[in-house]
Amino acid sequence: MEKLIEVGIETIEDLLWVMPLRVQKVPGIRPFSEIEAQKLFLGKGKITQLNFYPAFGRKGKGRVQLFNANVLVKDSLSENFIRLRWFNAYPNIKKQLEQLNEFVFLGTPTEAKDEIIIANPQINPVKVNENEVIVEYPTINTIAGRHTKALIDKIPDSIWNTELPDPTLHPLGLIEALKVIHGKNTKVSFEQAVERLKYQEFFNNQIKARARRERNKALNAPVIISNKNYSNLFSYELTNDQKLVLEDIKLDLKQNYPMMRMVQGDVGCGKTSVAIIAALMAIENKKQVAFMCPTEALASQHYKTLEKTLPKNIHFALLLGSTSQKDKKQIYADLKSGKIDLIIGTHSLIQDSVEFKDLAMAIIDEQHKFGVGQRLKLFSKGQGVHSIIMSATPIPRSLQLAQYGDLSISTIRELPGGRKGIKTRIVTPENKPKFLSFVKTRLSLGEQIYVVVPAIEESLTTDMKSVAEVYDQYLHYFPEYKVEVLHGQLTSDEKQKVMNCFEKGEIDILVSTTVIEVGINVLNSTVISIYSPERFGLSTLHQLRGRVGRGEKPGFCFLVLDKKLQDDSMKRLEIIEKTIDGFEISEADLQFRGQGELFGLNQSGHDSGFKLANIFEDRSIFEQVSRDINKLESTQTEVLNNLLMKEVQNLHVSTTI
Repeated sequence: MEKLIEVGIETIEDLLWVMPLRVQKVPGIRPFSEIEAQKLFLGKGKITQLNFYPAFGRKGKGRVQLFNANVLVKDSLSENFIRLRWFNAYPNIKKQLEQLNEFVFLGTPTEAKDEIIIANPQINPVKVNENEVIVEYPTINTIAGRHTKALIDKIPDSIWNTELPDPTLHPLGLIEALKVIHGKNTKVSFEQAVERLKYQEFFNNQIKARARRERNKALNAPVIISNKNYSNLFSYELTNDQKLVLEDIKLDLKQNYPMMRMVQGDVGCGKTSVAIIAALMAIENKKQVAFMCPTEALASQHYKTLEKTLPKNIHFALLLGSTSQKDKKQIYADLKSGKIDLIIGTHSLIQDSVEFKDLAMAIIDEQHKFGVGQRLKLFSKGQGVHSIIMSATPIPRSLQLAQYGDLSISTIRELPGGRKGIKTRIVTPENKPKFLSFVKTRLSLGEQIYVVVPAIEESLTTDMKSVAEVYDQYLHYFPEYKVEVLHGQLTSDEKQKVMNCFEKGEIDILVSTTVIEVGINVLNSTVISIYSPERFGLSTLHQLRGRVGRGEKPGFCFLVLDKKLQDDSMKRLEIIEKTIDGFEISEADLQFRGQGELFGLNQSGHDSGFKLANIFEDRSIFEQVSRDINKLESTQTEVLNNLLMKEVQNLHVSTTI
């Protein structure tokens, strides 16, 4: 039980929400010719070949030697054969196999090395009748699925026959749906049960978001009021969208509870300018501000922007992992005394040694690059800290509702004037010579180019392009130009030296990994060539593309293929080729890659925190839940308030954005 408790399975209700791997009806005995991969099969046959091998790697209780078995079985209903395999089996299985003649077996076939096998099947299964339901559970924290099943089977009938408290408006009881999922007899269809559980997951999700919002409003935060016009600090006029976002922030800061606002917008839309003005508002009120970035390159880039922008009376500093111990010690002292108004840095800001005199605002750039715990640690360095979370990966409205129900979201769509934009093209092996000719033309005009690859070194198991391989190619393609490399294995000083040379125009071609994704702003670089683009997410490709076309010169992005891709991969790349709308790209990327975990610490891929629900595939269910919660708000206020109060009390740090 300790292993289950470690992963949060502590109660019977938690156990009921352990979703099976499969729930399948047992078929009748069938000939081997009807075997299908991943479909439960009941067969009958005779052993014609039996081989045993010692199992290395683990022992049974009492140091019993385990074994593997490879068994060839001839069908009793035809002339076909099938291979059965046992792994890490106990001696009783070996003895049983040696004594068998004709026998019945039950298992789920899988494909392995161009043949179908059944691993660890049941031999002469007891009490298995045609159409009886077989439920298989996953391994959980090293606990085998059969042990989880044994625990669930021990749940008394009194639990299965007692409906759980259900504050939702769904007509189907939750316990009835869970009975179906766990293979218990019921009149409800499997499809109805799954729909009901998805509904419950969305319901819990939205209640948590509302509860987080309520809890935030109960916290005290400093009221920040500013009547100064800071927009004249910039050499350009703010866009209308930027001005609207600043008005949103001003209203938030006038409240006596913490601002929790996300500022989202496409690459180059001017989020940093908005953040600088918000920081100055806090500093004007004698407060401190922390600005956290995911990479040293981005932090350094922002620091350079602040050097050009901030008034001379503002004291600010840069704190990086590579900052010398002597300088760190001085920065720590100045932060604690309040001498530093604004600190900008990386994860170094959340170290225990960093203390503030009066931190009132935390700005986090590229929020998706940080874990939940890292963001919380920064917020915890002050009392009622106002937060601005910036994202250059625009979030579709559907996910805004699901994931950020407790955040206020402002969007900047309008890009600053004067930009020429970016053109994107897919480069196939056939038109690569034409692409290289174009690159040479841009180089001859004195422009610089990025070449991005997914790996630092060559791999024996994949065909990904590597920095070393592409570097050699470009030395060969363009011998008259200066080519250099940049990647994560270089020291901070080495990376900074390369970037300084590139910014000064001393390097013509920079072959790099995705370390240039954020924080690089070289206006003279007009071409970015991305090799093996199918290895990157759409949002990453869009971010990389944003490194060019940042000034008055047009930008060009090339997605360079070395082979013919499958249709799905080509469709992904065609989205990047056809549109520069970050919101459209983000929506597509989310559908391809999954939405990330909405509550908890895991934030990537299809592990969304939901066991069954999917914000895209089940949007109609999600919207029905929203309507039902609104009904509860108007007709059963006490029920909803009780739910919110309970959730606020139960909130754990891991459920906070």
